[in-house]
Amino acid sequence: MAFKDFSSVHQMLRETVDRRPSQVAYRSIREGGVTDSVTWAQFYQQVRQAAKSLIALGVAKDDKVNILSYTRYEWVLTDLAVACMGGVTVGIYQSNLAKDCRYIVDHSDAVVIFAEDQSQLDKLLQIRGEIPAIRQVVLYSGEPPAGDDWVISFERFMELGSGVSDEELDRRIAGLAPGDPAAIVYTSGTTGVPKGAVLTHDNLTFTAQSVEQSLEILDGDECLLFLPLAHIFARTCVYASVLFGTTTVFARSLETLAEDFKIARPHWFPSVPRVYEKVHTKIISGAEAKGGLALKIFRWACAVGSQVSDCKVAKRPVPAFLRLKYDLATKLVFSKVQQALGGRVRWCISGAAPLNPSIARFFHAAGILILEGIGMTENTSFTNVNRVHDYRFGWVGLPGPGIEQRTLDDGEVLYRGRNVMKCYYKMPAETAETLTADGWQHTGDLGEIDEEAFLRITGRKKDLIITAGGKNIAPSAIEGLIATSKYINQVCVIGDRRRFLAALVTVDADNVKAFAAQQGIQTTDLGQLIKEPRVIALIESEIAAKNRELASFESVKKFAIVDEFTIENGLLTPTMKVKRNLAMDHFTDVIEAMYVEA
Repeated sequence: MAFKDFSSVHQMLRETVDRRPSQVAYRSIREGGVTDSVTWAQFYQQVRQAAKSLIALGVAKDDKVNILSYTRYEWVLTDLAVACMGGVTVGIYQSNLAKDCRYIVDHSDAVVIFAEDQSQLDKLLQIRGEIPAIRQVVLYSGEPPAGDDWVISFERFMELGSGVSDEELDRRIAGLAPGDPAAIVYTSGTTGVPKGAVLTHDNLTFTAQSVEQSLEILDGDECLLFLPLAHIFARTCVYASVLFGTTTVFARSLETLAEDFKIARPHWFPSVPRVYEKVHTKIISGAEAKGGLALKIFRWACAVGSQVSDCKVAKRPVPAFLRLKYDLATKLVFSKVQQALGGRVRWCISGAAPLNPSIARFFHAAGILILEGIGMTENTSFTNVNRVHDYRFGWVGLPGPGIEQRTLDDGEVLYRGRNVMKCYYKMPAETAETLTADGWQHTGDLGEIDEEAFLRITGRKKDLIITAGGKNIAPSAIEGLIATSKYINQVCVIGDRRRFLAALVTVDADNVKAFAAQQGIQTTDLGQLIKEPRVIALIESEIAAKNRELASFESVKKFAIVDEFTIENGLLTPTMKVKRNLAMDHFTDVIEAMYVEA
């Protein structure tokens, strides 16, 4: 398929603006369900104004600009402005602790930081003495501290460019080349310090085009975005939407997501598996809580939906009588699931971590197609995705156009294409380990590619558990399966060089408290509940049920209920991945006790 050789992100944006000037580009949901919107023409003018203000602040070509904020309109506006004037955007997760912010600010050599609000500004004020290169902080919302010129409001920032001419900005834009860096995106650091992947203008514009050719995007489509823009998955969706010229709606927060779906009514949206898992758990718990006839109808509908799903996956026509039953199941049950997501969703994407196939099948039965894909920071978050008319559950789909894939003898998956990063910033040794001389990127993923070029991921090389009996086991699939229990929240499977697998698990607070109330257990304190024998027995039965879906050597023989893995305790990355090695160190005594008692 043909690809345009855009000179820069600016050229891609400008083509869309010229093509769809009056179409809504972005909508933001405000309190009370009110939405603000801007057209592509209005957005472009604001991008130019912000780019001039960056020039006024002295941001030079290739200078780094940090954005410490949750997903919002100003994030995208700032990012596009930085790219257009020749700077390099470096996002920082809003959930990062102050010390983690300091590492990225310092390592990226940033000169300006945009902060979301007072809570993010407080982190910067804590580390102010350790980031002397930062000459200006711009606050998206809230009032800057009185008498402190280091911090200015976003409104004041937008005024700074009034003295910069259009000609000066246009000279900056004309000086951009496809190979120039546009972003540095730091990995989540599950196995060490975060590494900054340098992504070029060509990486971003090529990947947007490969995504466009892989997905069914229609005129008038609206996408709901709630993933953190510090993650390249969300950023790639933004750049793709710039290319499509469709509308992106910004959710207020993860806490308001249920309400925001009903307000935004998206046609498609990207998400991580955890969101689908939580929605699935809530639906199942709600049906079981009703019990009686309602539960019987729910289970009947699921059975009917599963039959229809099987027909669609196999590309067989749905028999007429089954279609009639499915229409009734949709009216009675599935329409409520669809309405919870706004009622217009044609498909959605799952990425950033493995999605349990049973979750995908459940939603498909309910009339919602989840297209699982894969990508990583180092390849602009896109290599493979299932297609609307060609998909398999448990597989991450076909490669995007223009992207080559292959596996090595040990099963490691490699990629080559214009989506692959330029390098790791200031890390030549790590770059050499990841990129081959002929352009192939090592992923560390283990997988298999079939004769139709579909890819199935079987594990991670670094996560691979080799038991004392010599069995090679990928823990992520087991963790995903166990986490489908409505009573279990997080799972960390261990067992390298051990006789059997064990697991550290955390519980779903709401569902465990509901169980405790049913059992007449008086306390609602979660710390006490996880020590309660009836709760321990419940989790044991849940794991036993999941073990029946696993081979004997894959089953979890022992478990321990522990406190939640969080960013604050250092056991969780900003992308919600458990830091396995740190968790094992943190719970060494608990782990040893499980194996001693066996």
